[in-house]
Amino acid sequence: MGTQKWRRRPGQVVFTHEARCRDCYRCLRACPVKAIRVVEGQAYVDADRCIACGTCIRECPQHAKAFRVDLEEAMRLMAGPGPKAASVAPSFAALLGPENQNRLPGALRRLGFDFVGETASGAHEVARRTGELFRAAPSGQIICTACPAVVQYIEQYAPDLVDRLAPVVSPMIAHARILRARLGPETKVVFFGPCVTKKAEAGRPELRADVDCVLTFSEMVQWLAQEGITLPDCGESPFDESPPGDSRYFPLPGGLARTAGLATDLLDEQIIAVDGMEDLEQALDRLRNSDEPVLLEPLFCAQGCVNGAGMPGRGNLFARRRGVLDYAARHPGAAAKAPAPPDLGTSHRRAPADGGAFPDAEINAVLERTGKGAAEDQLNCGACGYGSCRDQAAAVLRGMATPEMCIPHMRRLAEQRGDRIIETTPNGVVILDGDLNVLAMNPAFRRMFQCGDGLLGKRVSHLMDAEPFERVTASGEPFEETVRHGSYRRVCRQMIYTMPEERQTVGIFVDITRAVASEEQLETLRAETGRKARELLDHQVRMAQEMARFLGASTAQSEELVRNMLLLAEARREQAPGE
Repeated sequence: MGTQKWRRRPGQVVFTHEARCRDCYRCLRACPVKAIRVVEGQAYVDADRCIACGTCIRECPQHAKAFRVDLEEAMRLMAGPGPKAASVAPSFAALLGPENQNRLPGALRRLGFDFVGETASGAHEVARRTGELFRAAPSGQIICTACPAVVQYIEQYAPDLVDRLAPVVSPMIAHARILRARLGPETKVVFFGPCVTKKAEAGRPELRADVDCVLTFSEMVQWLAQEGITLPDCGESPFDESPPGDSRYFPLPGGLARTAGLATDLLDEQIIAVDGMEDLEQALDRLRNSDEPVLLEPLFCAQGCVNGAGMPGRGNLFARRRGVLDYAARHPGAAAKAPAPPDLGTSHRRAPADGGAFPDAEINAVLERTGKGAAEDQLNCGACGYGSCRDQAAAVLRGMATPEMCIPHMRRLAEQRGDRIIETTPNGVVILDGDLNVLAMNPAFRRMFQCGDGLLGKRVSHLMDAEPFERVTASGEPFEETVRHGSYRRVCRQMIYTMPEERQTVGIFVDITRAVASEEQLETLRAETGRKARELLDHQVRMAQEMARFLGASTAQSEELVRNMLLLAEARREQAPGE
């Protein structure tokens, strides 16, 4: 299946930057719901399984995971008609130091907001309503619904517990409804917070009319920078409302219970606050297997909202927690009033992400393909990103994973290929231990040196001179030379090196006997040719000398004959006139 289907959908909250993905599987290992689909080496976020918690965004070392940025939508709203209200999550105190916390309202007003309020006001109403539900049914089990990632997780991956979710909206939705009731239905509400899941929550069909735009604190910082607004340049000013009670503690584990006036003792048996995925799973499992009354206050991120994926920077988690505690202590909440709050009710749906379990036969078939058919071969190492080999096999059947993601399986294949190469190479390979005893040798080595398994465990000196091996073992430096093994009628190019971690020495022998013999024959031919050439040259020189000597004598005689003929001719001319 191609990658096109799994690329980012319109409106998808969490997605992959394909160019940055390096196929390391870290996002898969970190994803609490295994919403990462690996296709052709790319780790895509499966929108149908993703709960937009942002864990993969925090964990990806290549920054290949990102969330949808909605700044343009926010700016469009600001340019439109109607009052503009900002709802700021109380975890802003974890982002800003004390010197800037009271400057944030002024900075947001400079962006154009007519009303700047704290989401903690909505949190107070959510806590009040949740506390009423628990007190009205003290023998029941209630799961608080302030965290949208928890709600989404239970709806998709723990649907059997949906009925125990409190039918109460989150603080963001509650505050948006309070703001509209106060400022008018035409008010545009923009939420600022650390949570990426809020973007998905605001897009739920039943909640779509409540919040007009959700921005993370990262986007808020970016927006202020784009507009040239710096907090030190903004004067101190209060928010336009003062949240009641202890609602500013809401971002931290136990904050809802404290705001609702319930017990917050860590050892309380009925009020249990958990944070982080591992504790959440354990708590939900306890609810399934117990009918004890409990109010479970879960936050998906470790240490709560101060660890949200939309929080810029990666400062110390407990320092951020301290920032919230200090701000809440310096700004005690106003006395709670009793106006008629807007409707805070909601409903939850079962939306199982998994289509059910696969038959054992199908799971086992995948395990067999990866060499894990036997129970002892199922290492459950988690290197692939899944908790067990059976989970990974199910992911393969679901199309979320591939067999090649099993690291031990791929290592075995690589070792088998390596062994195959050694077994079939025409070069001899011998492996010695620290005492230069033979540990292993390949078939080519056995043929070259006419040896068998009887040599195993014996010193290599039984076959050949051990001096080169001793030299390499002592120095640790690789060595290469050409050696003539007369006993075996072999000439080899020998390469010897050590493997220090294994305390082993390896020898590789390239048989160059034929090449050397051919070279020797060629050298003999060259020498014979040179000798013949010298003999021929000597013969030619002698002939040339004989010819020269003969030609020299012949020339002298010819000259004498010509001279005599000329004299005779001259004498006849002189006699002719007197006759």
